[in-house]
Amino acid sequence: MSGAYDFDRPVERRGTDSQKWLRYAGRDVLPLWVADMDFLSPPAVLEALHDRVAHGVFGYGHPQPELEAAACADLQRNFGWQVDPQWLVWLPGLVSGLSVCCRAVGAPGDGVGVLTPIYPPFLKVPGLMDRTLETVPLAGDNDTGWRMEVRRLERGLSERARLLLLCHPHNPVGRLWSEPELRQLADLCLERRLVICSDEIHNGLILERDRRHVPLAMLGPEVAARTVTLVAPSKTYNIAGLGCALAVISDPDLRRRFRRAAAGIVPHPNVLGMAAATAAYAHGRPWLESLLDYLRANRDFLAARVADLPGVTMAPVEATYLAWLDVRSLGLDHPHAHFLAHGVGLSDGRDFGAEGYLRLNFGCRRELLAEACQRIEAAVKAAS
Repeated sequence: MSGAYDFDRPVERRGTDSQKWLRYAGRDVLPLWVADMDFLSPPAVLEALHDRVAHGVFGYGHPQPELEAAACADLQRNFGWQVDPQWLVWLPGLVSGLSVCCRAVGAPGDGVGVLTPIYPPFLKVPGLMDRTLETVPLAGDNDTGWRMEVRRLERGLSERARLLLLCHPHNPVGRLWSEPELRQLADLCLERRLVICSDEIHNGLILERDRRHVPLAMLGPEVAARTVTLVAPSKTYNIAGLGCALAVISDPDLRRRFRRAAAGIVPHPNVLGMAAATAAYAHGRPWLESLLDYLRANRDFLAARVADLPGVTMAPVEATYLAWLDVRSLGLDHPHAHFLAHGVGLSDGRDFGAEGYLRLNFGCRRELLAEACQRIEAAVKAAS
């Protein structure tokens, strides 16, 4: 239990349409890979969906003022960000926003900068949009901490770079970028005249109690004019399958270019997704506060177990429900396959541009996480 909400309650996802659980259907494997949680969504969201389904007509939808007001109020309440509803561009998902941004900025062959390790679509989308991927590694590691080094980024980007894809908070290393770090990054982008696409989908999942997410676009009007901010209620309120996200773009010209790049290709959010998003933004906060307490406890439980494992380190998780594990010291040729053989389905670090790492989703019941830890311990013992 966490407050009034029972996150220890088992929810049977086997035999459903869950991508997370279908991957290993029929096998004794605990799926801790793709980033959705095993918890029931907030009661207010479930009630809104029941009401919308009871209406019985599911034609083409359009975002209503209630949704726009709820989204803007959420940004104001959580971050002090005053957003004009005219700045909002609605999307069926965040990854489509990355694709649209790559199409909207620059020309075929131009560079798109990405800091690695990174959420896999960041590595795939630029090439699919006829842009040139330019990867620059983050500094540090799980032991010393992961850092953005602006000079490294400056050296790593070509003269043809026109766009930077930023993950903030960062998936998979769990960093909540600080305001000084963001200002250094923004200064470089202004100097190089780069547009920044800031993926802030995990902005509601801040696990450090004394820290606050700072939207990149809040650093000043010059930065805002070159920023596309992508947000969604999907990760925070566990409604990823309902497909409703948005881009916040204050600059009219950049917003026109974004809309033009999306025209005829990107569909509108679906009606159930919009109903869920409205309810989540307007009424989901009490549930979220309890969720964060539960996730903090899961993080701490996992960190304590990993600390006892020889050859494995875990990055401090400041935000998200994703743990980044360094297993390189185990000397495994195929780490993902090794842990899978011991009954734990994790995300392969190679997909994030980091061989020898694994990503673990701890957005699950504590009992299941404890069982996963036992299997991980067995896998580590077998590797030694």
